[in-house]
Amino acid sequence: MKKEVPQKKEVPHDKYFLKSLHQEIDLYDRKLAYLEKFVQFASTADREGAENKLLAKRATLAEKARQLVADGVEFNRTDLPRSFRALAEATADR
Repeated sequence: MKKEVPQKKEVPHDKYFLKSLHQEIDLYDRKLAYLEKFVQFASTADREGAENKLLAKRATLAEKARQLVADGVEFNRTDLPRSFRALAEATADR
């Protein structure tokens, strides 16, 4: 007998999903700041490798969040990661 494998349910891409994406992006921002200030590495190549790894993960999350906003998913400005807030304030001043 062959067992049927249940299909994964698709995660709804709503405002709550976007909020969790923003929280995760903010976490990666804090990890990058910690890495820059406190972590000691044997060489600059090791530091750059660790930074690039975190930046790549953060970039995919940021791209997904921007896509959801472009698709019209509503969000609260206070839920934005600090790095996004700085960009939003800079563009608002222009």
